[in-house]
Amino acid sequence: MVEPSWRIGVEDGETRARTPVIDVHAHAMPMPLLRHLAREGRADLSSLAEHAIALDPQLSGLAGWSRIPVPREQYDVASRLAAMDATGVDAQLVSAPPFVVGSMCEDPDLVIDVTRRVNDTLAQFVAGAPDRLFGLATVPVGHPDAARELARCLDQLGFAGAAVGSFGGGAELDDPVNEELWEELSARRCFTLLHPSRASAAERLASYYLVQLLGYPVETALATARLILGGVLDRHDLVLCLAHGGGCVHGVGGRLNLGWRRKPAARTTPELPAAYLAGLYYDTAVFDNRALSRLIEDVTAGHVLLGTDMPFDLADEVPLETISELGMPPGDAEAILGGNVLKLLPIDVRPVARRLVG
Repeated sequence: MVEPSWRIGVEDGETRARTPVIDVHAHAMPMPLLRHLAREGRADLSSLAEHAIALDPQLSGLAGWSRIPVPREQYDVASRLAAMDATGVDAQLVSAPPFVVGSMCEDPDLVIDVTRRVNDTLAQFVAGAPDRLFGLATVPVGHPDAARELARCLDQLGFAGAAVGSFGGGAELDDPVNEELWEELSARRCFTLLHPSRASAAERLASYYLVQLLGYPVETALATARLILGGVLDRHDLVLCLAHGGGCVHGVGGRLNLGWRRKPAARTTPELPAAYLAGLYYDTAVFDNRALSRLIEDVTAGHVLLGTDMPFDLADEVPLETISELGMPPGDAEAILGGNVLKLLPIDVRPVARRLVG
């Protein structure tokens, strides 16, 4: 296991634990969920031995029954912990991937049923390592039951926060159907990971894995723009972290500002659109240190959180090296690795700290 110098130190002759390394963007698909979907005819597990499955397009949002990588870390806690140890990650916030949220599904009953099963099985999964794994509730945006499911997950299942998709129930994030959800998230000061859950013009992105490579970053920018221009961020004080470093939203901040100045239809907020970006949080899963350095420069180290996107193949497999190579002051590096998120989450990391020392 990698032990960076800023995590373990000796002061006055005593070993002490420093801030744990916490990954805010990691996924799991628990086996009870996959088996249930298979029994319902919504999952093909015949290639599981090859670390892949296929899911009903109604749930996955992918073209046909596309092959989805599923390494053992997706459903086996021991494998998950071993992978975390290998990369120097002490704790993870675990959320369901977009392939099981039914973002484009037109059957609301199916979405709510699968969402509840996703949350129930994820709660069982993280309970396998309660001092290192913390669940993020899947919230069915676009559905009237979203706020109720959030409350169930936080109050009954003990989740540490929430994960929301970028679209759902035929509605954009700024649609009035989501107002109760934003109110609940704001009132609870609930840490919320915004993860792209679909891609616009999916037929044009069907080749070359472009749905994930290009469609998801664009989708995050689109969802964020609607939250800003739709007034959601003015009405609600959200603790919102954008996956994949915000996608391409920072690249179009100047263009949104120009539209605000020159297009009456886009002048819907009291401040320039880009001003809202500084108040959000971003994970480090951008896979380009130059881009990550620019992001940190734009929003400061205090608004950046470690995120790997593990255990998918499109993940940062050396997150500590990623941060170390930026050459930041140790305090900024420690903030990104775990200090920032500890200020945002109601989780007890004392067991993690004891493990680091012991």
